[in-house]
Parts: sequence; C-alpha cells; structure tokens
Amino acid sequence: MKIGNIELHNNLILAPMAGVTDIAFRSLCVSEGADYAVTEMVSVKALEYRNEKTFDLLRTADNEKIKVVQLFGYEPESFANVVQMPELDKFDIIDINMGCPMPKVADNGSGSALMKNMELAREIIKACVNATDKPVTVKFRKGWDDESCNAVEFAKMCESAGASAITIHPRTREQYYSGKADWNIARQIKEAVTIPVIISGDIVDVQSYHKALEITGCDAVMIGRGALGNPSIFSSLRGEKSQYSTYDFIVRHIDILRQYYSDSLIVKYMRKHLLWYLKSYQNSKTIKSEIVTYNSIDEVLNVLKKFFDKET
Repeated sequence: MKIGNIELHNNLILAPMAGVTDIAFRSLCVSEGADYAVTEMVSVKALEYRNEKTFDLLRTADNEKIKVVQLFGYEPESFANVVQMPELDKFDIIDINMGCPMPKVADNGSGSALMKNMELAREIIKACVNATDKPVTVKFRKGWDDESCNAVEFAKMCESAGASAITIHPRTREQYYSGKADWNIARQIKEAVTIPVIISGDIVDVQSYHKALEITGCDAVMIGRGALGNPSIFSSLRGEKSQYSTYDFIVRHIDILRQYYSDSLIVKYMRKHLLWYLKSYQNSKTIKSEIVTYNSIDEVLNVLKKFFDKET
C-alpha cells in the first residue's frame, strides 16, 4: 500500500491518542513493526501562537522512518499556515483529525464536529493539499450520531478534495468509544473510493485483525487501545514474537523519555502507562496501588523489577 509516494510494508499503524502516543511509545511500537505511529493530535491554533508545550508534541524518534503529524482545528487558513511551518518539514504525512469526540475539541467546531459541516471540512483538506506537496490524510468517524451516519459521503468528499488516504473509526461521535465498531460501513467506504482506506476500532489481537480486514476489505489497520501497555501487538500481528518483555518495554519507555524530560515529570506521566503495562498480570493489584504513590522513577523501576522477577 502507498499513501501518496510513501510506501508501507506491514500495513500496521499506531493511532494518535492524546496523552498516550508520546515520542517514546511511538518509538516502541515502530520497533515492533508499526509502519508509522501518529503523533498526539496537535492544535493548529496553538502552533500559530507558538505554544511551547504544543511544540513538544512534534518531537520524533530516530527510528520513525515515516513521520506523521495529526492536526486539528477549524480554520482552513490556520491549517495552510501551519503545514508550511519549518517545524513540520520533517513530517512525511499530514493527517487531519475530523473524528475526535471530546467536547473540548468538538464544541469549537473541530474534530468530529466537522462531520456536520462538510463544506468546511472540504475547505480544510483543500487548504492543506494546496499548501504542501506531502500526502494529506483524514481520520473521521461513522457520523455525529445514529441519525447522521454520513461516513460514506464524507469519504467521497475527502477523496475529491485531494486526500491521499482516509482512516475510518466506525463509531459515531455520540458513541465515543462505547459499543461495537461498525466494520460494515467501513466496507461501504472501501467500495466507494479509490484511495487507500485504513480501518480503526476494536482491533485488539490477531483474530480481530484478520476479521477486520476480511469484513472491510481495507488496505491497512490502525491500532489504538489494543496497543496500550502492549507495543508487541504489532509483532504478533506480523506473526512474530517480540524479543522484549513487559519490563523491557517499561525501561525502554522511560529511558527515551529521560532524554527530554525530568524524572519528576516522567514519574507522574508514566503512571497511566504503567497501569496499562500491568493490566494483564493477575497478581498486580497491590503493586498498581503502590506505584501510583511513588515520586521517584528509580523507586518505581526497582519495585517493578522485583515484581517481574517473581513473575518469571
């Protein structure tokens, strides 16, 4: 599969997830076989205002051979300005978020709210396409609610506006992340357009991976929640076994973050990741309660090492 002139080999992608797909987690997933890992969604308005914390989200790892940034906003002019910023030169693909369901995003007309304003969505895509020679992709949902499931029409619009590929998360905005992803509408989208279609939603293991491709006929899959605490999902989907243990992933995750952030910030930030890393361990209840109270990352690592030594 190709997205514009960018060739994918495994057709496996890590989804953008706010507060999750940091530089370290993306690097781990790429090392396990993800063709690319999308940044956390980045506000075009914040980039225009030169917000320092927002620019932190643009950091990329050395092993990210295909670099993809996801942008959100609602003003075509802002998108056009941002994609031409020097800070975005390193990215190979520009992805536009038209699916985020969170109120703080959708309430100002961004994210999934753009599915209710197709003409504005078209203007945003065209603005990006006209401002860069890089492939522009779009991620969107089934629709705003059950009464407005316009994903097929929206997909056609994206293609006509110049998008090089699209990703469909086949839930409505009103569903957020509940209920089942409607893989059948993803099939309808695949049959309605000629550009590559990526399926996202409810792909959590080898079985669901193959079933999603069989039902939808899509060109690639995007893994979101299935990768939480489990970067090796990409190895397993390629039919391989990861050479790293859960503890290895934790140590590597922290080591990468230490190149950019203080230990005091890392210990707070890693708490949610550590809970995900430990989710499959039946005897982890006590340690999960303990590690969220620690203020030293070295202390966390020491306790985790003892735990994993017992587990193995």
